[in-house]
Amino acid sequence: MAHGTTETPAPPAPPAPLALHGLSVEGVNQCVHCGLCLASCPTFSELGTEMDSPRGRIFLIKSLAEGRLALSDSTVRHLSLCLDCRACETVCPAGVPYGRLIEAAKAEIERQRPGGAARRAFRWINLGLLLEHPRLLALAAAGLRAYQVSGLQRLVRASGLARVLPSTLAAWEALTPAVPAAAARAPLPALIPAVGARRARVALLTGCVQSVVFGDHNRATARVLARNGCDVVVPAGQGCCGALNAHAGDHARAVRMAKATIETFERAGVRTVIVNTSGCGAHMKGYGALLANEPSWASPAARFAASVQDVSEFLAREPLRGPLAPVAMTVTYHDPCHVVHGQKIRAQPRQLLAEIPGLRIVELAESDWCCGSAGIYNLTEPEMAERLLRRKVGHVLATGAEAVVTANPGCILQIAKGVRDRGAPTRVLHLVELLDRAYGAGR
Repeated sequence: MAHGTTETPAPPAPPAPLALHGLSVEGVNQCVHCGLCLASCPTFSELGTEMDSPRGRIFLIKSLAEGRLALSDSTVRHLSLCLDCRACETVCPAGVPYGRLIEAAKAEIERQRPGGAARRAFRWINLGLLLEHPRLLALAAAGLRAYQVSGLQRLVRASGLARVLPSTLAAWEALTPAVPAAAARAPLPALIPAVGARRARVALLTGCVQSVVFGDHNRATARVLARNGCDVVVPAGQGCCGALNAHAGDHARAVRMAKATIETFERAGVRTVIVNTSGCGAHMKGYGALLANEPSWASPAARFAASVQDVSEFLAREPLRGPLAPVAMTVTYHDPCHVVHGQKIRAQPRQLLAEIPGLRIVELAESDWCCGSAGIYNLTEPEMAERLLRRKVGHVLATGAEAVVTANPGCILQIAKGVRDRGAPTRVLHLVELLDRAYGAGR
Protein backbone atom coordinates (compact mmCIF):
# COMPACT_ATOMS: atom_id res chain seq x y z
CA MET A 1 0.00 0.00 0.00
CA ALA A 2 1.35 3.34 -1.00
CA HIS A 3 1.51 5.88 1.71
CA GLY A 4 1.33 9.57 0.91
CA THR A 5 3.85 11.84 2.52
CA THR A 6 2.65 14.52 4.87
CA GLU A 7 4.57 17.64 5.55
CA THR A 8 5.04 18.73 9.12
CA PRO A 9 3.58 22.20 9.41
CA ALA A 10 6.12 24.87 10.12
CA PRO A 11 6.00 26.21 13.65
CA PRO A 12 4.33 29.58 13.95
CA ALA A 13 6.63 32.51 13.69
CA PRO A 14 7.50 34.06 17.04
CA PRO A 15 5.68 37.28 17.76
CA ALA A 16 7.48 40.45 16.80
CA PRO A 17 9.26 42.14 19.70
CA LEU A 18 7.26 44.88 21.34
CA ALA A 19 8.68 48.27 20.49
CA LEU A 20 7.76 51.93 20.29
CA HIS A 21 9.80 54.32 18.18
CA GLY A 22 12.04 51.30 17.53
CA LEU A 23 12.82 51.04 21.25
CA SER A 24 12.09 47.80 23.04
CA VAL A 25 9.21 47.81 25.51
CA GLU A 26 9.26 44.05 26.12
CA GLY A 27 9.71 44.92 29.79
CA VAL A 28 5.96 45.56 30.02
CA ASN A 29 5.49 41.78 30.13
CA GLN A 30 7.40 41.62 33.42
CA CYS A 31 4.62 43.55 35.16
CA VAL A 32 2.52 41.22 37.34
CA HIS A 33 -0.09 43.93 38.09
CA CYS A 34 0.43 43.57 41.84
CA GLY A 35 -0.17 47.25 42.50
CA LEU A 36 2.74 47.72 44.89
CA CYS A 37 3.82 50.69 42.78
CA LEU A 38 0.62 52.64 43.33
CA ALA A 39 1.46 53.98 46.78
CA SER A 40 4.88 55.19 45.56
CA CYS A 41 3.66 57.08 42.49
CA PRO A 42 3.36 60.86 43.02
CA THR A 43 0.85 61.43 40.23
CA PHE A 44 -1.38 58.55 41.36
CA SER A 45 -1.20 59.90 44.91
CA GLU A 46 -2.36 63.31 43.69
CA LEU A 47 -4.97 62.20 41.13
CA GLY A 48 -6.06 58.72 42.27
CA THR A 49 -6.69 57.51 38.70
CA GLU A 50 -5.44 54.10 37.53
CA MET A 51 -4.12 55.41 34.21
CA ASP A 52 -1.98 57.93 36.10
CA SER A 53 -0.20 55.11 37.94
CA PRO A 54 2.78 53.03 36.73
CA ARG A 55 0.55 49.98 36.33
CA GLY A 56 -1.95 51.94 34.25
CA ARG A 57 0.73 53.49 32.09
CA ILE A 58 2.35 50.08 31.52
CA PHE A 59 -1.04 48.87 30.23
CA LEU A 60 -1.19 51.87 27.87
CA ILE A 61 2.36 51.28 26.61
CA LYS A 62 1.71 47.58 26.00
CA SER A 63 -1.54 48.36 24.17
CA LEU A 64 0.19 50.96 21.98
CA ALA A 65 3.02 48.58 21.11
CA GLU A 66 0.56 45.81 20.21
CA GLY A 67 -1.50 48.15 18.06
CA ARG A 68 -4.62 47.79 20.20
CA LEU A 69 -4.74 51.45 21.15
CA ALA A 70 -4.34 54.71 19.26
CA LEU A 71 -2.28 57.57 20.58
CA SER A 72 -5.32 59.65 21.50
CA ASP A 73 -5.36 62.92 23.43
CA SER A 74 -6.28 61.02 26.59
CA THR A 75 -3.45 58.49 26.18
CA VAL A 76 -0.91 61.24 25.51
CA ARG A 77 -2.11 63.09 28.60
CA HIS A 78 -1.71 60.10 30.94
CA LEU A 79 1.76 59.28 29.62
CA SER A 80 2.94 62.90 29.58
CA LEU A 81 1.95 63.35 33.23
CA CYS A 82 4.51 60.71 34.24
CA LEU A 83 7.47 62.31 36.03
CA ASP A 84 9.86 59.47 35.11
CA CYS A 85 10.94 59.62 38.76
CA ARG A 86 11.30 55.80 38.79
CA ALA A 87 10.00 55.45 42.35
CA CYS A 88 7.99 52.50 41.04
CA GLU A 89 11.22 50.72 40.09
CA THR A 90 12.42 50.85 43.69
CA VAL A 91 9.37 48.94 44.99
CA CYS A 92 8.69 46.70 41.96
CA PRO A 93 9.15 43.00 42.87
CA ALA A 94 9.30 42.00 39.20
CA GLY A 95 12.09 44.38 38.17
CA VAL A 96 10.10 46.20 35.47
CA PRO A 97 12.50 48.66 33.71
CA TYR A 98 9.91 51.40 33.88
CA GLY A 99 12.28 54.27 33.11
CA ARG A 100 13.17 52.78 29.72
CA LEU A 101 9.50 52.07 28.96
CA ILE A 102 8.28 55.60 29.60
CA GLU A 103 11.16 57.10 27.63
CA ALA A 104 10.21 54.90 24.65
CA ALA A 105 6.57 55.95 24.99
CA LYS A 106 7.50 59.64 25.10
CA ALA A 107 9.71 59.18 22.03
CA GLU A 108 6.69 57.68 20.23
CA ILE A 109 4.57 60.66 21.29
CA GLU A 110 7.15 63.01 19.78
CA ARG A 111 7.15 60.98 16.56
CA GLN A 112 3.37 60.93 16.14
CA ARG A 113 2.25 64.05 17.98
CA PRO A 114 5.03 66.67 17.95
CA GLY A 115 2.58 69.50 18.59
CA GLY A 116 2.19 72.92 17.04
CA ALA A 117 4.85 75.28 15.75
CA ALA A 118 5.35 77.04 19.10
CA ARG A 119 5.94 73.78 20.98
CA ARG A 120 8.29 72.44 18.33
CA ALA A 121 10.26 75.71 18.33
CA PHE A 122 10.53 75.70 22.13
CA ARG A 123 11.88 72.14 22.12
CA TRP A 124 14.27 72.81 19.23
CA ILE A 125 15.74 75.89 20.93
CA ASN A 126 16.15 74.27 24.34
CA LEU A 127 16.79 70.58 23.62
CA GLY A 128 18.62 71.09 20.35
CA LEU A 129 20.18 74.47 19.76
CA LEU A 130 21.30 75.20 23.35
CA LEU A 131 22.04 71.74 24.73
CA GLU A 132 23.89 70.52 21.64
CA HIS A 133 26.04 73.65 21.36
CA PRO A 134 27.86 74.65 24.58
CA ARG A 135 28.99 78.00 23.15
CA LEU A 136 25.41 79.01 22.38
CA LEU A 137 24.38 77.89 25.87
CA ALA A 138 27.15 80.05 27.35
CA LEU A 139 25.97 82.99 25.23
CA ALA A 140 22.39 82.47 26.37
CA ALA A 141 23.58 82.40 29.99
CA ALA A 142 25.37 85.72 29.47
CA GLY A 143 22.18 87.20 28.00
CA LEU A 144 20.14 85.91 30.93
CA ARG A 145 22.68 87.42 33.33
CA ALA A 146 22.23 90.80 31.61
CA TYR A 147 18.41 90.45 31.84
CA GLN A 148 18.73 89.90 35.59
CA VAL A 149 21.36 92.45 36.64
CA SER A 150 19.88 95.21 34.46
CA GLY A 151 16.67 95.17 36.49
CA LEU A 152 14.58 94.06 33.51
CA GLN A 153 13.60 90.82 35.22
CA ARG A 154 12.44 92.71 38.30
CA LEU A 155 10.38 95.02 36.08
CA VAL A 156 8.80 92.10 34.18
CA ARG A 157 7.79 90.41 37.42
CA ALA A 158 6.59 93.57 39.17
CA SER A 159 4.49 94.64 36.17
CA GLY A 160 2.65 91.32 36.06
CA LEU A 161 3.78 90.68 32.49
CA ALA A 162 5.20 87.28 33.48
CA ARG A 163 1.74 86.14 34.56
CA VAL A 164 0.20 86.70 31.13
CA LEU A 165 2.83 84.71 29.23
CA PRO A 166 1.86 81.27 27.85
CA SER A 167 2.03 78.62 30.61
CA THR A 168 5.35 77.10 29.51
CA LEU A 169 7.08 80.48 29.20
CA ALA A 170 5.60 81.69 32.49
CA ALA A 171 6.90 78.57 34.24
CA TRP A 172 10.30 79.04 32.58
CA GLU A 173 10.52 82.67 33.75
CA ALA A 174 9.53 81.79 37.33
CA LEU A 175 12.23 79.10 37.49
CA THR A 176 14.96 81.20 35.91
CA PRO A 177 18.07 80.68 38.04
CA ALA A 178 20.29 83.52 39.17
CA VAL A 179 23.11 83.33 36.65
CA PRO A 180 26.46 83.98 38.36
CA ALA A 181 29.12 86.39 37.17
CA ALA A 182 31.45 85.41 34.34
CA ALA A 183 34.21 84.28 36.71
CA ALA A 184 31.95 81.57 38.17
CA ARG A 185 31.04 80.42 34.65
CA ALA A 186 34.65 80.11 33.50
CA PRO A 187 35.85 76.59 32.61
CA LEU A 188 37.67 74.58 35.25
CA PRO A 189 41.41 73.89 34.82
CA ALA A 190 42.22 70.78 32.81
CA LEU A 191 43.71 69.18 35.92
CA ILE A 192 43.14 69.77 39.63
CA PRO A 193 45.94 67.83 41.38
CA ALA A 194 45.41 65.65 44.44
CA VAL A 195 46.18 67.03 47.88
CA GLY A 196 48.28 64.63 49.95
CA ALA A 197 48.55 60.91 49.22
CA ARG A 198 47.13 60.11 45.80
CA ARG A 199 44.08 57.86 45.91
CA ALA A 200 42.79 57.89 42.34
CA ARG A 201 42.69 59.69 39.01
CA VAL A 202 39.13 60.62 38.03
CA ALA A 203 37.36 62.65 35.36
CA LEU A 204 34.64 65.16 36.22
CA LEU A 205 31.51 65.79 34.17
CA THR A 206 30.93 69.55 34.23
CA GLY A 207 27.60 69.29 32.43
CA CYS A 208 25.58 71.73 30.37
CA VAL A 209 23.26 73.81 32.58
CA GLN A 210 25.46 72.86 35.54
CA SER A 211 28.50 74.54 34.00
CA VAL A 212 26.81 77.90 33.31
CA VAL A 213 24.53 78.16 36.35
CA PHE A 214 26.17 76.03 39.02
CA GLY A 215 29.84 76.34 38.15
CA ASP A 216 30.60 76.81 41.85
CA HIS A 217 29.25 73.31 42.49
CA ASN A 218 31.72 71.93 39.97
CA ARG A 219 34.56 73.83 41.62
CA ALA A 220 33.50 72.60 45.05
CA THR A 221 33.31 69.04 43.73
CA ALA A 222 36.82 69.25 42.28
CA ARG A 223 38.22 70.69 45.51
CA VAL A 224 36.58 68.04 47.70
CA LEU A 225 37.82 65.25 45.42
CA ALA A 226 41.33 66.73 45.47
CA ARG A 227 41.28 66.94 49.27
CA ASN A 228 40.42 63.25 49.24
CA GLY A 229 43.43 62.30 47.16
CA CYS A 230 42.12 62.53 43.61
CA ASP A 231 43.76 63.97 40.54
CA VAL A 232 40.70 65.50 38.88
CA VAL A 233 40.77 65.61 35.08
CA VAL A 234 38.29 67.92 33.32
CA PRO A 235 38.05 66.70 29.70
CA ALA A 236 37.95 69.50 27.14
CA GLY A 237 35.06 69.66 24.70
CA GLN A 238 32.50 67.92 26.87
CA GLY A 239 28.88 68.96 26.51
CA CYS A 240 25.42 67.72 27.43
CA CYS A 241 25.10 64.01 28.26
CA GLY A 242 21.61 63.82 26.70
CA ALA A 243 19.63 63.09 29.88
CA LEU A 244 17.11 65.90 29.39
CA ASN A 245 16.58 64.85 25.77
CA ALA A 246 15.99 61.20 26.68
CA HIS A 247 13.48 62.11 29.40
CA ALA A 248 11.64 64.39 26.95
CA GLY A 249 11.36 61.78 24.18
CA ASP A 250 14.05 63.39 22.01
CA HIS A 251 15.70 60.04 21.35
CA ALA A 252 17.83 60.78 18.29
CA ARG A 253 19.60 63.71 19.95
CA ALA A 254 20.01 61.73 23.18
CA VAL A 255 21.86 59.04 21.22
CA ARG A 256 24.11 61.60 19.48
CA MET A 257 24.97 63.24 22.79
CA ALA A 258 25.71 59.89 24.43
CA LYS A 259 28.17 58.97 21.67
CA ALA A 260 29.88 62.36 21.87
CA THR A 261 30.18 62.04 25.67
CA ILE A 262 31.70 58.57 25.44
CA GLU A 263 34.25 59.72 22.86
CA THR A 264 35.20 62.79 24.93
CA PHE A 265 35.85 60.83 28.12
CA GLU A 266 37.58 57.95 26.32
CA ARG A 267 40.13 60.46 25.01
CA ALA A 268 40.84 61.48 28.62
CA GLY A 269 41.97 57.92 29.39
CA VAL A 270 40.45 57.88 32.89
CA ARG A 271 38.71 54.84 34.35
CA THR A 272 36.34 56.65 36.74
CA VAL A 273 33.89 59.39 35.74
CA ILE A 274 32.48 61.44 38.61
CA VAL A 275 29.06 63.10 38.28
CA ASN A 276 27.49 65.57 40.72
CA THR A 277 24.07 65.80 39.01
CA SER A 278 21.65 62.95 39.63
CA GLY A 279 19.81 62.90 36.30
CA CYS A 280 23.07 62.91 34.34
CA GLY A 281 24.53 60.11 36.46
CA ALA A 282 21.51 57.85 36.11
CA HIS A 283 21.30 58.46 32.37
CA MET A 284 25.01 57.87 31.77
CA LYS A 285 24.88 54.65 33.77
CA GLY A 286 22.21 53.59 31.27
CA TYR A 287 24.30 54.20 28.13
CA GLY A 288 24.86 50.44 27.81
CA ALA A 289 21.13 49.87 27.37
CA LEU A 290 20.69 52.99 25.22
CA LEU A 291 23.28 51.83 22.66
CA ALA A 292 22.96 48.06 23.09
CA ASN A 293 21.61 47.53 19.56
CA GLU A 294 24.45 49.36 17.81
CA PRO A 295 27.28 46.80 17.35
CA SER A 296 30.10 49.32 17.13
CA TRP A 297 28.90 51.19 20.22
CA ALA A 298 27.53 48.50 22.52
CA SER A 299 30.85 47.55 24.12
CA PRO A 300 32.24 51.10 24.57
CA ALA A 301 28.88 52.24 25.97
CA ALA A 302 28.73 49.40 28.50
CA ARG A 303 32.34 50.04 29.52
CA PHE A 304 31.71 53.75 29.94
CA ALA A 305 28.48 53.18 31.90
CA ALA A 306 30.37 50.98 34.36
CA SER A 307 32.89 53.79 34.96
CA VAL A 308 30.29 56.37 36.05
CA GLN A 309 29.93 57.11 39.77
CA ASP A 310 27.97 59.70 41.69
CA VAL A 311 30.25 61.89 43.78
CA SER A 312 28.63 60.67 47.02
CA GLU A 313 28.94 57.06 45.93
CA PHE A 314 32.65 57.51 45.27
CA LEU A 315 33.52 59.51 48.39
CA ALA A 316 31.59 57.26 50.78
CA ARG A 317 33.77 54.25 49.96
CA GLU A 318 36.38 55.59 52.39
CA PRO A 319 36.13 57.89 55.41
CA LEU A 320 36.57 61.53 54.44
CA ARG A 321 40.13 62.75 54.83
CA GLY A 322 40.52 65.41 57.47
CA PRO A 323 40.83 67.78 58.98
CA LEU A 324 37.19 68.86 58.71
CA ALA A 325 36.10 72.10 60.36
CA PRO A 326 32.77 72.24 62.21
CA VAL A 327 29.73 73.47 60.29
CA ALA A 328 27.19 74.60 62.90
CA MET A 329 23.92 74.18 61.03
CA THR A 330 20.71 72.13 61.07
CA VAL A 331 19.93 70.58 57.70
CA THR A 332 17.60 68.08 56.13
CA TYR A 333 18.22 65.95 53.03
CA HIS A 334 16.04 65.58 49.93
CA ASP A 335 16.77 62.49 47.83
CA PRO A 336 16.85 63.39 44.12
CA CYS A 337 14.80 60.80 42.22
CA HIS A 338 17.60 59.79 39.89
CA VAL A 339 20.01 59.27 42.78
CA VAL A 340 17.74 57.24 45.05
CA HIS A 341 15.59 55.46 42.44
CA GLY A 342 17.70 55.67 39.30
CA GLN A 343 21.07 54.85 40.92
CA LYS A 344 19.89 53.19 44.17
CA ILE A 345 22.03 55.54 46.28
CA ARG A 346 20.35 56.33 49.59
CA ALA A 347 22.74 55.91 52.54
CA GLN A 348 25.92 57.44 51.10
CA PRO A 349 24.91 61.15 51.10
CA ARG A 350 23.67 60.86 54.68
CA GLN A 351 26.89 59.07 55.63
CA LEU A 352 28.96 61.95 54.28
CA LEU A 353 26.83 64.57 56.03
CA ALA A 354 27.22 62.67 59.30
CA GLU A 355 31.00 62.99 59.01
CA ILE A 356 30.86 66.82 59.10
CA PRO A 357 31.50 68.04 62.67
CA GLY A 358 28.79 70.22 64.18
CA LEU A 359 26.21 69.44 61.50
CA ARG A 360 22.79 68.39 62.79
CA ILE A 361 20.68 66.33 60.38
CA VAL A 362 16.91 65.97 60.69
CA GLU A 363 14.98 63.51 58.55
CA LEU A 364 12.59 64.81 55.90
CA ALA A 365 9.15 63.22 55.49
CA GLU A 366 8.75 61.74 51.99
CA SER A 367 12.39 62.60 51.35
CA ASP A 368 12.48 60.34 48.28
CA TRP A 369 9.33 61.81 46.67
CA CYS A 370 9.75 63.91 43.55
CA CYS A 371 9.74 67.68 44.07
CA GLY A 372 8.17 68.22 40.63
CA SER A 373 11.31 69.26 38.77
CA ALA A 374 11.87 66.02 36.83
CA GLY A 375 14.03 67.30 33.97
CA ILE A 376 11.84 69.80 32.12
CA TYR A 377 8.59 68.54 33.69
CA ASN A 378 8.12 71.76 35.67
CA LEU A 379 8.10 73.59 32.33
CA THR A 380 5.86 71.20 30.41
CA GLU A 381 3.48 70.28 33.26
CA PRO A 382 3.61 73.32 35.57
CA GLU A 383 0.30 72.62 37.36
CA MET A 384 1.22 69.13 38.59
CA ALA A 385 4.81 70.24 39.26
CA GLU A 386 3.47 73.01 41.50
CA ARG A 387 1.26 70.59 43.43
CA LEU A 388 4.21 68.32 44.13
CA LEU A 389 6.41 71.30 45.02
CA ARG A 390 3.94 72.57 47.62
CA ARG A 391 3.87 69.11 49.16
CA LYS A 392 7.67 68.92 49.25
CA VAL A 393 8.16 72.42 50.66
CA GLY A 394 5.57 71.79 53.35
CA HIS A 395 7.62 68.85 54.59
CA VAL A 396 10.87 70.85 54.35
CA LEU A 397 9.53 73.74 56.43
CA ALA A 398 8.08 71.32 59.01
CA THR A 399 11.62 70.17 59.84
CA GLY A 400 12.69 73.63 60.99
CA ALA A 401 16.01 73.09 59.19
CA GLU A 402 18.10 76.06 58.13
CA ALA A 403 18.87 74.40 54.81
CA VAL A 404 17.73 71.50 52.66
CA VAL A 405 20.59 69.58 51.07
CA THR A 406 20.25 67.73 47.78
CA ALA A 407 22.35 66.76 44.76
CA ASN A 408 20.66 67.84 41.54
CA PRO A 409 20.40 71.25 39.85
CA GLY A 410 16.75 70.75 38.89
CA CYS A 411 15.79 69.95 42.48
CA ILE A 412 17.78 72.94 43.73
CA LEU A 413 15.98 75.36 41.38
CA GLN A 414 12.57 73.86 42.06
CA ILE A 415 12.78 73.73 45.86
CA ALA A 416 14.41 77.17 45.99
CA LYS A 417 11.41 78.56 44.09
CA GLY A 418 9.05 76.82 46.52
CA VAL A 419 10.64 78.20 49.67
CA ARG A 420 10.93 81.64 48.04
CA ASP A 421 7.21 81.59 47.22
CA ARG A 422 6.48 80.79 50.87
CA GLY A 423 8.71 83.64 52.05
CA ALA A 424 10.85 81.20 54.03
CA PRO A 425 14.56 81.80 54.73
CA THR A 426 15.46 78.14 54.15
CA ARG A 427 18.50 77.72 51.92
CA VAL A 428 18.91 74.99 49.31
CA LEU A 429 22.43 73.58 49.06
CA HIS A 430 24.25 70.94 47.06
CA LEU A 431 25.91 68.24 49.16
CA VAL A 432 29.36 69.26 47.89
CA GLU A 433 28.84 72.83 49.12
CA LEU A 434 28.67 71.63 52.73
CA LEU A 435 31.63 69.31 52.29
CA ASP A 436 33.59 72.16 50.72
CA ARG A 437 32.67 74.43 53.60
CA ALA A 438 33.97 71.85 56.07
CA TYR A 439 37.27 71.90 54.15
CA GLY A 440 37.43 75.69 54.38
CA ALA A 441 35.63 76.49 51.10
CA GLY A 442 38.72 75.96 48.97
CA ARG A 443 41.24 77.71 51.20
